[in-house]
Amino acid sequence: MRRLLLAATCFMALVSAAQAQTLRIALREDADGLDPTLARSYVGRIVFAGLCDKLFDLNEKLEIVPQLATGYEWADPVTLVLHLRQGVTFHNGEPFDATAVKYTLERHLTMQGSFRRGEIGTIDRVEIVDPATVRIVLKAPTSPLLAQLTDRAGMMLPPKATEAAGKDFAQHPICSGPFMFNERVAQDRIVLDRFPGYWDAANVHFDKIVYRPMPDSAVLMANLRAGAIDLAERVLPTDVAAVKADAKLRLVTSPGLGYEGITFNIDHGDRSKAPINQNALLRQAFEAAIDRQALVEVVYAGMYQPNAQAISPASPFYVAEIPPPPRDLARAKALIKQAGVPTPIVVNINVPTTAGPTQEAEVIQAMVREAGFDLKINLIEFASSLAAGSQGNFESWLIGWSGRADADGNLYGFLHTGTQQNDARYSNATVDAMLDQARTLSDVAARRALYAKLWQQERADLPLLYLFTPVNIVGMSAKLSGFKSVPDGMIRLQGMALAK
Repeated sequence: MRRLLLAATCFMALVSAAQAQTLRIALREDADGLDPTLARSYVGRIVFAGLCDKLFDLNEKLEIVPQLATGYEWADPVTLVLHLRQGVTFHNGEPFDATAVKYTLERHLTMQGSFRRGEIGTIDRVEIVDPATVRIVLKAPTSPLLAQLTDRAGMMLPPKATEAAGKDFAQHPICSGPFMFNERVAQDRIVLDRFPGYWDAANVHFDKIVYRPMPDSAVLMANLRAGAIDLAERVLPTDVAAVKADAKLRLVTSPGLGYEGITFNIDHGDRSKAPINQNALLRQAFEAAIDRQALVEVVYAGMYQPNAQAISPASPFYVAEIPPPPRDLARAKALIKQAGVPTPIVVNINVPTTAGPTQEAEVIQAMVREAGFDLKINLIEFASSLAAGSQGNFESWLIGWSGRADADGNLYGFLHTGTQQNDARYSNATVDAMLDQARTLSDVAARRALYAKLWQQERADLPLLYLFTPVNIVGMSAKLSGFKSVPDGMIRLQGMALAK
């Protein structure tokens, strides 16, 4: 009898395993800490898309749509009223309600090291009207606020569990998304299990999600073609033809919202003392020595778009009057001469070990050498590069930003004095004033005109040298259905399924 019971148990386990569906997703690098208040990486946002619901989301047209909030209205220019979805629980059973919203937003605003403070810093106070209604009172009108609540600032947390976990929350994060945290092995995998109590459970078709960092594009492509992964959130342009040629795979592309660029350490610790960080003429010379078009042709098969601003050409906030300048080696040499700094000028640059940036750095290295710069490349693991950026442990840093639907999300946190993501510690009163004013405007044309003036100042100072706007290129199994191509690049798991 005991043997029969054991055999039956084993049989049921095999049946259960056969019926279970796992989605395997390859990430370009490992995520940083899984705490929405403290996180800053793009791939971390992809993991959060399965783990943490937000007050609002974006659709394929970048329109703001309800998620945990079912609706809103502006009572006046500084008072936003949110109506919350009822019957929602967090993974630990705590209810999602107005108390959770107030707690989470206040945590974003006050927690030491918060990367959300700059995004929602105009919030003056959060008031509970009733369990399903929240009133947010602002210090000044803030047009980008709703857009910020479609990302990590809008990810809600359970008050009791979050407080109990304290600084260790990221080790076992708890949210209200379709999947809940199972395990994490650094540089190997993040595993999420289906949350049975999810409010939209009928739209969830996987039992498990496994995210695997694969920074080597050759390894990623081998796994995708062999069926060892089901979806690659980034396929390099140089691998597009191989994906298209494989009948077992399909490719989905969308315009990117972000940028790739070089951040110079203007005033962040001892490493800001390098000549290029202390002299805007040298930064202008460095830019003049770069051929953006050649860079994207060589490294990205010409699929990415050269750019000289943080805003994507696909955005209504893009300033067409600020085109990327062509390479001008004579100007670069003249600027160096004007700066009075002897050549070769050593420039140390931190470069994440992800496929793409390494080649970018090597191409830039060859270009700027002709002007008199000696670019020394320091390859560094991605999460470590983020830590170095936060600590000021860099002279320059080749780093991108995934982008936001509202231009403020690409600008304010990086260029405004005192914001958490301003790793350069750039500070310009004129830029600060324009960024603050733009937040108070709702008219897109008026904001774009203000950004045009901002870019003129930024390009004179060049704390960030913008190189190009990427394209989202996702490769996946042809058996996978329900994928939504949203320009923010997030992998929304609701509605997705694998045919057997």
